[in-house]
Amino acid sequence: MSEKTVDVVVLTYHPDQKFLDLMGMLQKQTVQPNRIIIMNTEEKYLERLLYGTRFVDQNPNAEIHHLSRKEFDHGATRSHAADYSSSDYLVYMTQDAVPADEYLIEELLRPMEDPDVQVSYARQLPDKDAGPMEVYNRGFNYPDHDRVQDSKTFSELGIKTYFCSDVCACYRRSYFENSGRFVTRAIFNEDMVFAAGVVNDGKKVYYASKAQVVHSHNYKAKQQFKRNFDLGVSQADHPEVFAGVKSEKEGVRLVKGYIDTLVGSGKVWYIPIMIVHCAARYLGFKLGLRYKSLSKKIIWKFTSNRSYWTRYWDLTQVPDDVYAGYGKNKEGL
Repeated sequence: MSEKTVDVVVLTYHPDQKFLDLMGMLQKQTVQPNRIIIMNTEEKYLERLLYGTRFVDQNPNAEIHHLSRKEFDHGATRSHAADYSSSDYLVYMTQDAVPADEYLIEELLRPMEDPDVQVSYARQLPDKDAGPMEVYNRGFNYPDHDRVQDSKTFSELGIKTYFCSDVCACYRRSYFENSGRFVTRAIFNEDMVFAAGVVNDGKKVYYASKAQVVHSHNYKAKQQFKRNFDLGVSQADHPEVFAGVKSEKEGVRLVKGYIDTLVGSGKVWYIPIMIVHCAARYLGFKLGLRYKSLSKKIIWKFTSNRSYWTRYWDLTQVPDDVYAGYGKNKEGL
């Protein structure tokens, strides 16, 4: 793979020290990216972080492209980033995914030796401050062994056959372009929609467990509800991918694993907290699946991505009280 080139795309919004750590680790990779393309939402927040640092000197292969919150879209923004690249492979990352070692890019590229592999994605390790649920969740979704996902694994993996995460994932550029890149309108799940296209096209998605990033969140129940509401919306918007695939079975397996792990580790007291979080996830997801029957005011309260809705709603048809209490008006959004 030494003759192949790779660019890294990093999406940022309110970046913090983890972003600087990520950039530092990218400069230590055994396979060096040709370019690091930073797609930053809201210029002022990034400028604040970089003020007084030697960021440009330390990252000579980095370039920054700014956009507004109105312009950001999970799919379209990532697709637009590809316009700045001419490399053979594109690695997409989020600002808080810090490479665990210097072999991340090398391990993401390794599965690409198989010409049928079009996407590889990294293992996500819990950060040192991760709570017990998040530690289990990382292990549940990102095990310590590699996995091939294709049409042959569907009976075994179910919806996990389409699993992929742009927290850190590598795309073969030729296939990425020929398949039309990411969906242009995505509140969430642009990675899984693309992965489903790969599998349904008779190609492969590869989980590369030795490509590792440190990435976890200690979300509160309300945050889990909102994220899973958006997850449900994304599945409702793509029935061609998700209509025939049930995810409840995977959810039940996750909950059972939570309980077994908590009991086994003597943290029984955490079970009520876990139940509240799981209930919030389930309820948010189910409501998201049915978002088309909800009012705009309800959607506005439930979503974690309000800028997505204001980009596509006809604001002249939205009652003023939808925005009441949020310090915004139609013009300000």
